Amino acid sequence: MKRVLIVSPHFPPINAPDLQRVRMSLPYYRSCGWDPVVLCVEDKEIDGVREPELTETIPREIKIVRCPALPLRWMRLLGVRNIGLRCWLHFLFAGARLIRREQIDLVFFSNTQFVTFTLGRVWRAWLGTPYVFDLQDPWRTNYYERAGSRRPPGGWKYKFARLMAWLLEGWSFRHVAAVMSVSPSYLNDLRERYVTFSTVPTAVIGFGATRTDIVIARSLSTPSVRYERLGGEIHFLYTGASGPVMPHSLSVLFDGLRLYREKHPDRARRLRFHFFGTSYVAPGQGRDSVMPVAERCGVADHVDEIPHRLGHLECLRLQLEADVLLLPGSSDLAYSPSKIYPYFLADRPILAIVFHDSVLERLVHELSCAFTVAMTEHGPKEKAHAALEDFFDLALAAFPPGSLPAKNQHYFDEHFLAENLTRVQARLFERALEHVAAAT
Repeated sequence: MKRVLIVSPHFPPINAPDLQRVRMSLPYYRSCGWDPVVLCVEDKEIDGVREPELTETIPREIKIVRCPALPLRWMRLLGVRNIGLRCWLHFLFAGARLIRREQIDLVFFSNTQFVTFTLGRVWRAWLGTPYVFDLQDPWRTNYYERAGSRRPPGGWKYKFARLMAWLLEGWSFRHVAAVMSVSPSYLNDLRERYVTFSTVPTAVIGFGATRTDIVIARSLSTPSVRYERLGGEIHFLYTGASGPVMPHSLSVLFDGLRLYREKHPDRARRLRFHFFGTSYVAPGQGRDSVMPVAERCGVADHVDEIPHRLGHLECLRLQLEADVLLLPGSSDLAYSPSKIYPYFLADRPILAIVFHDSVLERLVHELSCAFTVAMTEHGPKEKAHAALEDFFDLALAAFPPGSLPAKNQHYFDEHFLAENLTRVQARLFERALEHVAAAT
C-alpha cells in the first residue's frame, strides 16, 4: 500500500472550512490503496473555533502528527496571525522526518494556507517526493480589481497576501505532480498563466458530504444557538461565512422580501431569515455582514445574524430543523460553495439565488436540488423578484406536491459522496506518480 502525507494545518478538534475534505476522506483512503499520515498544527497554537465532536469522525488508526507553531501571543504583536506562516518552519523539518521515516510516496497539500504549498517544491528538491495540490480557493485572484467590485478586506494584509501569491504561486506549481480543484475556473486560470501547467494531471473534485455527519448531527444535544418559533412562521436558514462577494444576491433576496411585504403584508409577517456563523472568528469577535444589507433594504426586522463561526456538526443540526435552506450565490462566477452538499443530505427545501453562467448555477442544475432564482450582477432584477414572490407563496403553502424539483439522488451519490470522491482523489494520486515517472 502506498503512503501519502497530508498537510493540513487545521485539524479536529479545530473547526475550519479547509480541513473538511481531509476529514471526510480519511475513512476511505485505505480502501483506495493509500495509507494516510496527517501533518497538522497542535490545536493549542490555533486561535480558532473548537468542535470536539469532529474528532469522532476520524478513524482511530490514522497516524496524526501535531506540530507546534510560532506562538500567536508574540506573532500577533507583529500583525501575523496566519497559521501557515507561523507553522512553516516547524512543518519543514517535521515533514522531512516523516517523509523519510514513514517512507512517504506522495505529499498532498489540502488547505488554504497557501504559503505551505511552497514546502512541496522544497521537499521535492530535498527528498525527491512528488506533491499534489488541492486548490480549494484561488491563490492568485483579480476579483477585487475587476470593475464594480467591492474594496478588498484586510488592508495591508490583503496587499501582502497578494504579493506573496504573485511571487510564490508560479514557483510552487512549477514541479507539482497533479492538482485538484473545486472549480474548473481555477484550473483554467493556471493554464492561462503557466505554459508548463498544460501537461500536469488535473481533476475537478468537489468537497462532497458524508451521511456519517448527518447521523452524528442528529444525535447532538440542543444547539448552542436557537431561534424562537412562533405558530405559522416559516424559517429560512443560511449557515456559513458571508463575505464581501455575497451582498449582490442578498440585496436581491431582501429587496424581493420588501416588495413581497408591500404587496402581501400579512403573509410576509410569517417569513423569518436567520444567518448563522457568518464569519470565521470566535464568539465576541465577529461583525455583522448581513444585517447592514437587510437594513439598507428595509427588512432588518425579518432578519437576524450570528457573526461568529459555529461548529460544522452544529450547523448540520440547525439545517435539519429549518423550513428552508438559503443558498445565495457570489458575483465570483467560479465560487463553488461546499455547503450545497450537506444541504442536499439535510433533505430540506433549498432556495438558491445564483448568477447566470456560474459554477453554482451548474451545480444546482445537475443536482436538481433547489428552487432557483437566476440573475446577472448588473442586469434588471424584476424576474428574480417575481420568482422570489412565487417561492414565498409556495413556502407559506407548505410546498404543495410537485412544487419543488425532484432531487437527482443518483447523481449526488456518484459524484459527491465522500467515499466516491476519495476514489477520484486516489486515481489522481496514481496519475501524479505516473506523471513524475514519465518525466524522469
